[in-house]
Amino acid sequence: MSSSQVPPVTSIGTPRITAGFDEYGRLDLTAHQEVHGGFAQLSSGELIGLADRIELRGRGGAGFPFARKVRAVLDSCRRQDLPPVIVVNATEGEPPSWKDKAILTRGPHLILDGAALAAAALDAEEIVIGIADDGIGQDSLAAALGERRMPVPTRIVTVPHRFISGEGGALVRGINGEAHIPPGRKVRSSDNGVMGLPTLLSNAETYSQLAIAARLGPWEYNAVGIPEEPGTVMLTVGGSASSPAVIEAPTGTSLMDVLTMCGADIGPGLLVGGYHGKWISAEAAETVTISRKGFAAVGGTLGAGMLIPIGSSTCPLGEVAQVTQYLAGESAGQCGPCRLGLPDLARAVTLVSLGGSALENVRAAAGVVKGRGACSHPDGTSRFALSALEVFAKDVEAHANGEGCGKQVRGVLPLPYQAEQGARKLAVDWSRCDGHGLCSAVAPEIIRLDGNGFPAFPQTPLPPWLENGARKAVNVCPALALRLEGAK
Repeated sequence: MSSSQVPPVTSIGTPRITAGFDEYGRLDLTAHQEVHGGFAQLSSGELIGLADRIELRGRGGAGFPFARKVRAVLDSCRRQDLPPVIVVNATEGEPPSWKDKAILTRGPHLILDGAALAAAALDAEEIVIGIADDGIGQDSLAAALGERRMPVPTRIVTVPHRFISGEGGALVRGINGEAHIPPGRKVRSSDNGVMGLPTLLSNAETYSQLAIAARLGPWEYNAVGIPEEPGTVMLTVGGSASSPAVIEAPTGTSLMDVLTMCGADIGPGLLVGGYHGKWISAEAAETVTISRKGFAAVGGTLGAGMLIPIGSSTCPLGEVAQVTQYLAGESAGQCGPCRLGLPDLARAVTLVSLGGSALENVRAAAGVVKGRGACSHPDGTSRFALSALEVFAKDVEAHANGEGCGKQVRGVLPLPYQAEQGARKLAVDWSRCDGHGLCSAVAPEIIRLDGNGFPAFPQTPLPPWLENGARKAVNVCPALALRLEGAK
């Protein structure tokens, strides 16, 4: 994969993070300094004060106050008499999201500036920047590091380009050489992170915003956007948009202005906040302003800034079913509610899309996993699926009546793998299958038995990391009824 895959980048109003992108394409150190100028180093107290005054919150999805993170790390350093580590999360594992990759490929020095500010203020041991192993942004980031001196040793760590690999705990585990999955229990990186040291972990846009604020100061930074959430946000607009883009916009900007700018046909609904976000109706979208508060007012979430209109040309329920199946396959496999519950949820949603199940089955499957996982993945997946069925209620009714919506599934919601790209599918020869059930015992993450004891599984391409389980199921089938289809 190359940087050419990153959508076009533009802005509403005066650009800050994206300043110079139009003129230079990618800003090397000379262009970066010409566009942004220099900045003064900050003490830890000044860093906290700046973050407090600009209401800086994490831009990776959770929106946790940055100043509180810094305070927690400093407190832990004092208690344990240990130096901290600065971690930049630039993994961006969600298929619809491109904002951090846009900064990595075109303005990497802003990310490094923010990390350097934090490292100098906290007297850190090192800086670690986590990126996905898809190759997007890695060369740009490495080149930027080669152009400058950082205040402490700085290294790049690649992690698998998977949905869960970018979760904070999973990233820390990966940096420490462990499996790239969330820890099975809550571990505060501020207490015990990289190499067991207190760790300040935030995402790439957050550090970039910090670098902008250090140059502008709180008064000028807060002059843009709304008072309670000042500044700009980076948004990824995709889905049905005819001109998908990464857009930097001031908070308070009308959502419809952003969507119109990208030629977006909303259709019956809009996904906000990504695949752990929520669906909102087209009517609700017309009232929203870009901010956490604005989205919350209509039951949505800003999350990591993904705006994905479904459009009018695809089957919404089919799209939702495919993504729910993908999310089920993204399970870390370390707890029952996720490993077994999410496939049940995916099957229930798929059956609704096929007109063969009731909403009660989806709600029941979601209820089994909500609040019971070792990480937030089950809750986020349930939120995605349940909000979709609420927003697409008319489609649910049409499918339940057996008529369907009359539309094909066009792949408006992006997935990281497709059959035409080499992904394989599990298939069954029903003339051979006797319902022995061995396949479900070997690969419960993929296959479950229906009410008659026969195997049931999604009819979509398998995630590559589930192929081994599928192959085992094929090998144990005594009737030779199962097979893997597709290129390999």
